[in-house]
Amino acid sequence: MKRRTLLGAALAGAVATPALAAGTAQAADPGPSVTRTGTTTLDNQALFFVSYDGLVNNNSFQKNALLTYKGYQYAVWYTADRAAVVGRRVLGGSTWSTVKVGHSLRYNDSHNVISMGLSKTDGRLHLNMDSHSDGFTYVKSVAGLLDNPAGLSWTASRFGAPQSTLDGLALTSQFTYPQFVSTPDGRLQLSYRVAISGNGRNALAEYDGTKWTNLGEWSASTGTYTSEHGSSTARNMYLHGIDYDRNGRLHAFFTWREQNGAVMCNGGGITNHDTGYVYSDDRGRTWRNDAGTVVGTTGGSDKVSVNDAGLVVDPLNPDHSLMNQESQTTDSAGRPHAIISYVPGRFGQCTTNYVADRTANGRAFHVRKNASGAWQKTEIPVPLNSSQRTRLILDTYDNAYAILPFGRIAGASKASGHTDWRLLFDGAGLNAFGEVLIDETRIAQDGVLSVMYQEKSSGTTPSALRVADFRLPA
Repeated sequence: MKRRTLLGAALAGAVATPALAAGTAQAADPGPSVTRTGTTTLDNQALFFVSYDGLVNNNSFQKNALLTYKGYQYAVWYTADRAAVVGRRVLGGSTWSTVKVGHSLRYNDSHNVISMGLSKTDGRLHLNMDSHSDGFTYVKSVAGLLDNPAGLSWTASRFGAPQSTLDGLALTSQFTYPQFVSTPDGRLQLSYRVAISGNGRNALAEYDGTKWTNLGEWSASTGTYTSEHGSSTARNMYLHGIDYDRNGRLHAFFTWREQNGAVMCNGGGITNHDTGYVYSDDRGRTWRNDAGTVVGTTGGSDKVSVNDAGLVVDPLNPDHSLMNQESQTTDSAGRPHAIISYVPGRFGQCTTNYVADRTANGRAFHVRKNASGAWQKTEIPVPLNSSQRTRLILDTYDNAYAILPFGRIAGASKASGHTDWRLLFDGAGLNAFGEVLIDETRIAQDGVLSVMYQEKSSGTTPSALRVADFRLPA
């Protein structure tokens, strides 16, 4: 599989056709709306420092910093004294109970986030934290803690000692980007990167309720990418997410980052290029492109490569400061949706400072597969005013919501084919730093969007970490 084919011909223009994409949406279905119902405080003095333009308590690749299960919501963060904390509240409650899990953040590095996962087979909460191309710290709760939250006290004794392995399974000495995902059969998978930015590979491990198994790497760093400016022979695949739909298919959007800056028009840009997509129907063991062709095997010799055919669903060269690790989800029919962002060509064909240029001219785009199987893309007409990322969710009616930097919320209706994007909430009163996080698991349970954000501060002065709740259409 050495040939590289773009799917750009299948991609509709920046303005989609409502008649084509409206699908089977019923006229009676409500459009997107948000009603703010309240805000709770996780920590009045949470750890604050800016690193890689972001915060360690609010970084896009945390999966999950908020999680809801069986009537309780859980959150993780670092306190001002650098302690790793997990909190919980009765769903919709106003107060959080917190527990320190015995670990302190080592470095002022915003990559060293805390991510949560849930293994439904045994009701455990799992935490992976404090890693950026080095070792990680892992903590898990006692069995049944999440199955019986009202009956089991919320104390440190419910959590095991911090570990540098997954119960004895050592994955890699260069570990980054832990993302937990619950499988349809109740297992828990951990997605992570092996090695370093510009020369790394994605991998999976799996917990079956008794032990962890390393499934292995599934993306390749090898191959040759050539732009109009130059070539690169090493890279890594940055995931926009990794998610199961209700039918059991595992989806992953991604972008490539090249190691060699010669592929860019200017050294001040960023070497990210192209939005790609793969899926798996066997719990991440094999990966297929959009046409259904197998393009990689987890743990095998044939991994998903930049030179594989049929991966790219939205082509873009490295000159527009395309952001990595944004957001994805699936709709009620299992169709994939993603948010990507970059500086459109109308603002120039060469970014020279990706932070400044994205802040001045960056825009977010909604990329999705429609009912006819074609890929569509629509620009969200709200300037980013930030270099940072946007989150994406769908409500029970498949209306789309983009949670933009500073906690602003835009929405688009399914009835329009997701083309009528408009601002629903302007972030007033939040004073959010920039990137915010969402509870991906709560919306299906009670129709509420929970947004976790940290208030603006300066230097290393701690600031408040909060969760704002918004009611979506019922």
